[in-house]
Amino acid sequence: MPSDSSYKLGKTELGVLSTQCGCASQTLVKECPHTDVYRDITGACNNRRRPGLGASDRAFARWLPAEYEDGLSLPRGWIQNRLYFGHPLPLVREVSNHVVRFLDDRDILDEDRSQLFTIWGQWIDHDLDLSLGSPVASPNKTKAECTATCAKEANCFPIMIPPNDPLGDRRGKCIALFRTGPACPTETTVREQLNALTSFIDAGMVYGSKVSQAEPLRDWTNDLGLMAVNKRFSDGERPFLPFENETNSACASINPTYGIPCFVAGDQRANEHLGLITLHTLFLREHNRLAASLKKLNPRWSGDKIYEECRKIIGAMMQIITYKDYLPLLLGERFMFELPAYSQYDAREDPRVANVFSIANRFGHATVPPHVFRLDSQYEPLGDNFKVPFHQTFFATWRVIMEGGIDPLLRGLVANEAKLNRQDKMVSDELREKLFERPPKPGFDLASFNLQRGRDHGLPSYNSWRKFCGLPAAKNLFQLGAILRNMELARRLIDVYKTPENIDLWIGAISEPFVKNGRVGPLLSCILGRQYRKIRNGDRFWWQNPGVFTARQHVALRSISLPQIICANTGITRVPENVFMPDGCPDNFVSCRSIPKLDLTPWEGRGQ
Repeated sequence: MPSDSSYKLGKTELGVLSTQCGCASQTLVKECPHTDVYRDITGACNNRRRPGLGASDRAFARWLPAEYEDGLSLPRGWIQNRLYFGHPLPLVREVSNHVVRFLDDRDILDEDRSQLFTIWGQWIDHDLDLSLGSPVASPNKTKAECTATCAKEANCFPIMIPPNDPLGDRRGKCIALFRTGPACPTETTVREQLNALTSFIDAGMVYGSKVSQAEPLRDWTNDLGLMAVNKRFSDGERPFLPFENETNSACASINPTYGIPCFVAGDQRANEHLGLITLHTLFLREHNRLAASLKKLNPRWSGDKIYEECRKIIGAMMQIITYKDYLPLLLGERFMFELPAYSQYDAREDPRVANVFSIANRFGHATVPPHVFRLDSQYEPLGDNFKVPFHQTFFATWRVIMEGGIDPLLRGLVANEAKLNRQDKMVSDELREKLFERPPKPGFDLASFNLQRGRDHGLPSYNSWRKFCGLPAAKNLFQLGAILRNMELARRLIDVYKTPENIDLWIGAISEPFVKNGRVGPLLSCILGRQYRKIRNGDRFWWQNPGVFTARQHVALRSISLPQIICANTGITRVPENVFMPDGCPDNFVSCRSIPKLDLTPWEGRGQ
């Protein structure tokens, strides 16, 4: 099989890619309705002037030109011994071992941020971006073939294992990594990556971003606008997510004794770990709770009307909680600068998720704690297995079904601390060595994946993005040490990169000290703030845009909070007022009876 440096796709293969990567849909001229009360599930027609802007299965936006070794598609580091600023790029696993790795878990918890703060960040990310592997069959290899050869060719961009790796021979020569599928591939244009999701906060992880995803998630046995639920198991009277139809489900093999399959939801990553499963379950229940309430208020409403109204409300919930509660704690003193008060929808704004955001937003991997906790109704340890190593939560649907549902997990998420991203303790080995571990095979290294994916996407260097944001770039060790306010960390980075000019975006960004009262540094504040501003201001269906909701509905929506949703859909009776901050568990928690409820009466009698 020829390598990418010599292999060119033929017309037939380009046609297959065009269809499977969504490029065929981009060539279609979609006629937008003259009036539309609800979002298109694909995000199309949000911008009437440019109907495809922000729609699913489109290329990520570029805020800086891509940097490839051949100017078109080959990632930096593809050609062996290629020099950058006089030095070859280090292996990403070498960076992970030398800069990211730490050996003990002492003093790594964040006293001011809960585990739910971390999970919410990933939850919203799963509403905004998803890059998929190359789908075309002809030039591709399987993951086993990529691992066997460890060669950079076709869709294989392996993570090579350096000498003296901590896991030694257990790793083999490489960790397989598929390149992200290209969007609209041609023989002459620069390679762009495909975002499979809409670029709007629209609860796509609940409902899907394509018609083919959305329709199977609905309950079509009645005309009540409900989402489908699990037919085999329930959490008392509260439902679980439905199981996928596959008989050989990957989740079933995690615990063969129970053989519990994977759940199905609006995002294919729903089963990755227990935190995500918990939120997917919570919002499935919230949809059906809202649907039942709206049906009582409006008995003549059709199932489609109820479904769309619920989808609209839950989309608003995602927006409100993220911008009111999550982002201020993330961006700290930079919040109001990056996200000034909402003014109005701007049709000139480009809301597309940027390629750089899809990598920069992985800062959250440095905040994942080494354990997940299961707590009883008094917020005390539940059973002997109350403290679960994080790597044992991957695809562990059986734990939700067989170990008491989502209530114990939610209590653990709100009452326990997130990991603090420290400059000397970045990513826990639960993710750096044990990602998706299946003994006797070792797990993967998420830090290496992030670095390699940035190169795969042609992202410019850390210094380039500093300049983009109007921040000073580092030209030498001492300037880097001043930026990081940590000379020891600067030396470790220079040990592997040799020059600040070669530092990859992801590792440089998570190395920066936090802005005041935030949990990211200046560069991430710039990139994340800019992205969240664009997807808000460029969204015609943003909840605050006049006409999206009535004045009375707008007032009612202001009461929305995550504690409200937790209390309404679980057996939990006491919660923190701010579930993103573990405040005095459980002495300072408040009764669910004191949490304001969403008043749905403004939705009564509004159309048929």
